Amino acid sequence: MKPLSLDLDTSMGEPRLKLSENLTEFPPEILELSDSLEILDLSNNQLKTLPPEFSQLKKLRVVFFNNNQFEEFPEVLAACPNLSMISFKSNKIKTIGETALSPNIRWLILTNNQLTSLPRSMGNLTKLQKCMLAGNQLQTLPDEMASCKSLELIRLAANQLQTLPSWLLTLPRLTWLAYAGNPFCKSPNLQHNESIAAVDPAELQLGEILGQGASGVIYKARWQSDSSSVDAQVAVKLFKGEMTSDGLPLDEMQTCIAAGDHPNLVNVLGKLSQPIDGKAGLVFSFIPDEYVNLGGPPSLESCTRDTYAENTIFALPVILKIAQGIASVVAHLHTRNILHGDLYAHNILVNNQGKSILGDFGAASFFEGCDRTTESLQRLESRAFGCLLEDLLDRCSPEHQSAGTVFQQLRQLQQQCMSPVANERPLFDAIAQRLPAAD
Repeated sequence: MKPLSLDLDTSMGEPRLKLSENLTEFPPEILELSDSLEILDLSNNQLKTLPPEFSQLKKLRVVFFNNNQFEEFPEVLAACPNLSMISFKSNKIKTIGETALSPNIRWLILTNNQLTSLPRSMGNLTKLQKCMLAGNQLQTLPDEMASCKSLELIRLAANQLQTLPSWLLTLPRLTWLAYAGNPFCKSPNLQHNESIAAVDPAELQLGEILGQGASGVIYKARWQSDSSSVDAQVAVKLFKGEMTSDGLPLDEMQTCIAAGDHPNLVNVLGKLSQPIDGKAGLVFSFIPDEYVNLGGPPSLESCTRDTYAENTIFALPVILKIAQGIASVVAHLHTRNILHGDLYAHNILVNNQGKSILGDFGAASFFEGCDRTTESLQRLESRAFGCLLEDLLDRCSPEHQSAGTVFQQLRQLQQQCMSPVANERPLFDAIAQRLPAAD
């Protein structure tokens, strides 16, 4: 292998290196950066192993080995003292040794591999906050994971789980859960799907891309149909059909359709009668440009919590309006046996007045027929609502924090929603009733 010239990127603060050169062996030149390298991205190569010398990277905090050829989780990673975020998405990993996982791990991504089991040593990961396991062949989770008291987000969709473990829903900080596409999940009741229109792709004129994520691409479009007298501006989401960090896009489609209509929900108008370029799709109402994302997705540092632009300030009436809308729409979803699974500010669109629209059903799951109590699942979403409310109240304008009782009422509700004892969290009907009236 010819020597590589390595350019360390320090533009974002942490020294980082990204190499995608169809590598089949770990480049030894990287070891020369052991005194500085903090983030290493070797995704999209052909790597199968790491050398013992990898442990020389003492300052390494984050590694990405996505889309490589690893069949076994490299044990040498446990010898990197500062490594807290590890990603092996879309490899061929079948096994993880009992000594391969460092107790310093906060964020572990093993999406789309070939795991049939996890080591008991998962229980040693007491700092683990985010665990991505969708798209494997797991039949159970080790009971030792009941010790993962810091766990807040776990993705278990598209595995072979026969049940949700009894300990999982008792974890004090668990907030965001996805489990669709497992044997224990009952096929959804399709009674809500009967009225959805079948849209002929020939009636759609796709325009600019409005956004894209792991599961698909959203286009601005014109829907014109002589047969149904439709001529409207819409949004069309074409699903990639590939495994995402949350699960399978077809499961997302099902929950999107079953969610039905609500003023604070992205409105599904129809389903494509035929694929476009091999991709299934849904047609949504077009959301006006005045709506923007309430927050940004979590960063490497925040791990599970959303991010906001510096100096972001929310007026208290806007916070209250957002809280009322989101409480109402989540209560609606729960009546339809849907767990959103990703209740976050970055999945909420808002306008200046605080009118909110909840979207992105990529992590949604049906809980009808689930062998855990439906209330326990709903109380996970209560904690997510508490996290959202905490983010907003922490950024409330100072004059509103000190004026009146509304702020204090919201803060008390937020704290109860985030109780480490799950059964003490209010369900969404109670949350909606406890929200104070607007001044």
